[in-house]
Amino acid sequence: MTLRVVPGPELTGRQVHDLLRLRFEVFVLEQRCFYPEIDGRDLDDDAVHVWWQPAERVLGCLRVLGAPGGTRRVTRVCTAADARGTGLGGMLMAAAVDLVGADPSVLDAQVQAKGLYARFGYETDGEPFEEDGIMHVRMRRPATA
Repeated sequence: MTLRVVPGPELTGRQVHDLLRLRFEVFVLEQRCFYPEIDGRDLDDDAVHVWWQPAERVLGCLRVLGAPGGTRRVTRVCTAADARGTGLGGMLMAAAVDLVGADPSVLDAQVQAKGLYARFGYETDGEPFEEDGIMHVRMRRPATA
C-alpha cells in the first residue's frame, strides 16, 4: 500500500475536497460531531497530510501540524467505515511517526482508540475529557534520540 504524503501548501483543490469529504463523513455525519471541520489549518506551511486513496475515494487520512524541531500534533485521524479493521489506521500512524521523527508529539485520542496510539509510543497524559460528545484523552509521545 502506498500512502500519499503532501504538505498543506502543495495540496490541490481536488485533494482538499477529497480529504474534507472523508473527515466530514466520519466526524460530522457518522460520529455526529457538529463542529467547524474546516479549521483553517489544512493549507498551513507546517501542515502535512497523509492519506490512502487506492481509487477515486480517500479511505483514510490524518494530518500532522507543527514545525520540525518543536512539539508536533497529530490530528484528524480517520478511516472510512468500510476500511476499518484492515490495518489502515496503523499504516497511517506509522507514517505520522516517521514524519514526526525524533520530535515530541501530542494527539487527542478517542478513548476507544488509545490502544492504536499506544502501539506507536503514545502515553496517556491527563484525565479523559469530553469533546463533541465523545470521550477523549490527551496522549504524548516524547522526543526520541
